[in-house]
Amino acid sequence: QVQLVESGGGLVQPGGSLRLSCLVSRRISSYTMGWYRQAPGKQRELIARATSSMITNYADSVKGRFTISRDNDANTVYLQMNSVKPEDTAVYYCNTAPTSVFGWGQGTQVTVSS
Repeated sequence: QVQLVESGGGLVQPGGSLRLSCLVSRRISSYTMGWYRQAPGKQRELIARATSSMITNYADSVKGRFTISRDNDANTVYLQMNSVKPEDTAVYYCNTAPTSVFGWGQGTQVTVSS
């Protein structure tokens, strides 16, 4: 069973930055990987994705503020979050995209508040 371990979340002030990481227990080089988030009372949504050759795509809500990257050799996916807003508060997950093939990890909580 593939395991995904997200980390790097925490409490951050509006306008601040965070870098999330996702370590996958199998090779990711052949997969398009994505970051998803789920805010309280809302459905999980895909916010960023990157192909193995780093063609990226972003949801309008994060475009220009978040950057997805990946290290295929380390089976790790990153999400650099800049200029965060209170509405970015959510649990963040990684998985294949646009369809999640792997089981979900525990996610990492991001809370944006002053």
